[in-house]
Amino acid sequence: MLDGPRRFTRLQVAAMAGMPPERTQRLWRALGFPDVADDDPVFTDADVEALRLLSELIDSGFVDPSTEASIARAMGQSLSRLADWQTDMLADVLTRGDEETGGPRPISPEEAVATASMLLPLLRRVQDYVWRRHLAANAERVLAAAGPGDRRELAVGFADLVGYTSRSRGMGGRELGAMVEDFESTATEVIARHHGRVVKTVGDGVLYTAASAVDAVEIGLELPDAWRAEDRPPLRVGAAYGPVLTRLGDVYSPVVNLASRLTSIARPGSLLVDRVLARQLRGLPAYRVRPLRRVSVRGYDNLQPWLVRRRPSTEEDNSFEGMLDEMADDVLDRSDDEEPHTPG
Repeated sequence: MLDGPRRFTRLQVAAMAGMPPERTQRLWRALGFPDVADDDPVFTDADVEALRLLSELIDSGFVDPSTEASIARAMGQSLSRLADWQTDMLADVLTRGDEETGGPRPISPEEAVATASMLLPLLRRVQDYVWRRHLAANAERVLAAAGPGDRRELAVGFADLVGYTSRSRGMGGRELGAMVEDFESTATEVIARHHGRVVKTVGDGVLYTAASAVDAVEIGLELPDAWRAEDRPPLRVGAAYGPVLTRLGDVYSPVVNLASRLTSIARPGSLLVDRVLARQLRGLPAYRVRPLRRVSVRGYDNLQPWLVRRRPSTEEDNSFEGMLDEMADDVLDRSDDEEPHTPG
């Protein structure tokens, strides 16, 4: 797995790569690996080559020395999760139940090494393909965006499982793992179908972005329906729109905080949006947008949530709904001085 035997100490690797030991240790920690003793030979030729490549990237100007630890940290966190999944998958292959006994079958170290040697190169090739496709997709988004590459106007949405903590306490590990896998699978599929991007997932929620208001709202309306089942906790969604800083795969902005606050006050199965998204949906026949009572939440003393629902395809316009549309338009027209996007 390490492309060679472990034969170098930390200080030897630093000297061979021409880097100060303090710097190599900082990068090692940023990648998420624990400290090793100075006299412990745990490093390989691949570790030396990796540090040399990093030096080349810095010398080329592609990586700024001040951000190298941040880049290492983001890469380490992403690949650590990928490695956890791949290790579990490999362990499952190696210990798959014996058809005769029904239990895990015994496996020799030689068989484990042979299996890993066959599967890992295949995983690496698939990994490289997926990385390149994501790189191309992100490059297209950057080139299409106006302004600096790390700042753009985006819709940000949170989808949150209601009552996840209390429900998960009564679940076994396998059952909880299956629910989390189903949730992430459903969220990823719906978000991708509507041209969004999954920024990150946690056990009980997902953070996503979308370039257009309609895509963000379609995700927010479809996700609770796609996830709904008797044995699952309900889902609620909040979304907001505005300037966002994208950095190392994550997003930063008061808009993110606002989307989170809207999610926290949404009813199960519903979608709440901010004034900016509500205004962009104004006049679109596919949706009904209604103002709810203003609330005070952390960071916002007078937050105006907007409930978005689909307009039934068989519904005919009537005077009552027309009156509600006019009232919503009136609230939007009077809300130019509404709460600022202040961080909570």
